[in-house]
Amino acid sequence: MGDRFDRLMLLGLTLTLGFLALLLLQAPARHDGALRPALARALERDMALQARLALLGRIYGPVEELAAAGAPEQALLKLEELNRQYPGEAHGQILKGEILRRLGALPEAAASFARGVRLDGDYLEERSPLTRRTEIRQLVEEGLATVGERARAHPDNPTFSAQLRELYYLQSRLAGGCE
Repeated sequence: MGDRFDRLMLLGLTLTLGFLALLLLQAPARHDGALRPALARALERDMALQARLALLGRIYGPVEELAAAGAPEQALLKLEELNRQYPGEAHGQILKGEILRRLGALPEAAASFARGVRLDGDYLEERSPLTRRTEIRQLVEEGLATVGERARAHPDNPTFSAQLRELYYLQSRLAGGCE
């Protein structure tokens, strides 16, 4: 009886190991098949991002060079020309906001940043290569102090109210709020 039981157990164990080996041999094929579309999508996203960054660098490079060379007025003129060629491109609005901020035009810079963020929220994402989160946060802090003071001094002035709305919008988006 022991021999028959041992043979039966050995046969069961062999069948179980064979079945497990078969599953293990087929598992990578199924796993690879499931990963391929996800990998392809991730690769496509990365390639599209790299292409976009290269295109933005090529298009807006002259503006950034002019601004860095201390010619903000010429940079703004070039930017206006580019914004006519590429209407609705968020990067132009963000660059305009940066230049206006350096010139001390905080309300105008806030409006430009807000237009850019409305067009593309990547400029607020911390992990995005396009991020301008720090610059926008600094602008909001400075703007709320100066524009907020003016708005409190002149509560009926619609211009100050509109400027505050733009700053509050940016503040909300920085805090994680959506449109």
